[in-house]
Amino acid sequence: MAKTVPRLTAEQIRLIVATAWDDPPPYTKTLMEHSIAQGELVQLMKREMTPVAYKLWASKAKGVKAPTKKAVWPHGK
Repeated sequence: MAKTVPRLTAEQIRLIVATAWDDPPPYTKTLMEHSIAQGELVQLMKREMTPVAYKLWASKAKGVKAPTKKAVWPHGK
């Protein structure tokens, strides 16, 4: 379960939402600038955005693939 979102001012929330909207997944810029992890960010975005805007924002993450790892001997070629 994700941590609860810390208490934030309206200005802090506005900055976090703006950063998260522009930041491509896995949202490292949001973590580095605002110390908000991905689970906390998802909770915050669900709370602060309209359902349509949240679905649009969340769809960005679904289209991104994780970086691939090279196979290492003896388990791969």
